[in-house]
Amino acid sequence: MDEARLIEKLLAVEALHAGATTEGERVAAENARRRILDRLKELEVEAPSMEYRFSMTDMWSRKVFVALLRRYDITPYRYKGQRYTTVMAKVPRRFVDETLWPEFQELSDTLKSYLSEVTERVVSRVIHADSSEADVVTEPPELPRVTRSEHVEAASTSGIDPSVSARRGAAMADATGQGPKTSPPDQASAKNRRKRQARKKRKKKRKR
Repeated sequence: MDEARLIEKLLAVEALHAGATTEGERVAAENARRRILDRLKELEVEAPSMEYRFSMTDMWSRKVFVALLRRYDITPYRYKGQRYTTVMAKVPRRFVDETLWPEFQELSDTLKSYLSEVTERVVSRVIHADSSEADVVTEPPELPRVTRSEHVEAASTSGIDPSVSARRGAAMADATGQGPKTSPPDQASAKNRRKRQARKKRKKKRKR
């Protein structure tokens, strides 16, 4: 589909929603907008316009929808704080249900199809001929987490004394700062000797 064919197709979509019933009316697309505007005025007389909030899925859809509103003299707006993809408009309910929203969906689908074809063609020519989807593979399994009890059990089954393995684990925990703080054996014995000497001195003073 070239650009001229795309424009012709988009105008035919509008003519169809304007009530065209023959191919001749679809070709005369310049009259389609006027017929839709006349219908909008009739519906505004039947029932007052309602405030609608339209949430677009992407910026591309928003651009198409805003342009379509302005084509039919409907003012698009949004309130401060609303998302940029939100479009507000005051429109008769029947016009939204019967004309505006169905036409927007057809226009959007037609344009997306055209852009998809162009993108596919350009990517295959310029970047790589194969632009298919990426392969789907299974995720690698997670490594098992070994607890302390499992570590001791594994050590005993491998011929290592579990108590030795446990002491090694405790020593590693002390070295990394993750285990309880203990004093070296030589420091503990020195403290005990000093305590005994202090008690002996106190006993001698009492005897004197």
